[in-house]
Amino acid sequence: MLASLGQFVFGLSTLAYQELQRRTSWKHASTSRVGARNARQFNGPGDDAITLTGWIAPDQVGKLASIAELRTMGDAGDAYALVDGTGSVYGAFIIEGLDEGQTLHQKDGTPRRVEFTITLMRVDDGLVQTKTKTKTKTNETKA
Repeated sequence: MLASLGQFVFGLSTLAYQELQRRTSWKHASTSRVGARNARQFNGPGDDAITLTGWIAPDQVGKLASIAELRTMGDAGDAYALVDGTGSVYGAFIIEGLDEGQTLHQKDGTPRRVEFTITLMRVDDGLVQTKTKTKTKTNETKA
């Protein structure tokens, strides 16, 4: 297992990424000053984005269904816990974007190679969706 996003596991049998890039920023408010550089004040954490890139070859490694599953997760708009294979928890992330490129098509149009880029954006950890939270909210709504 390379990592998991909620219940989705990144790995050779599903979707293995080749590269993980992370960009973390912090907010600093700026006030203009005459004759000097702007004054800056730290206002807290900013965006935390992770980009996963890689490719699958459905005949050999990975599944096309994995991309469809991630697309469905993105459609839901929920935040999911991101944990890497060593157990490090990155926090709660939404799927902000999914790019897909298909090449080497077979006669029926099935691609033999699919390149992908997944963009994840961190949100407040309290927004993580779990099956128990969803069931609890549904039961509270019915009552």
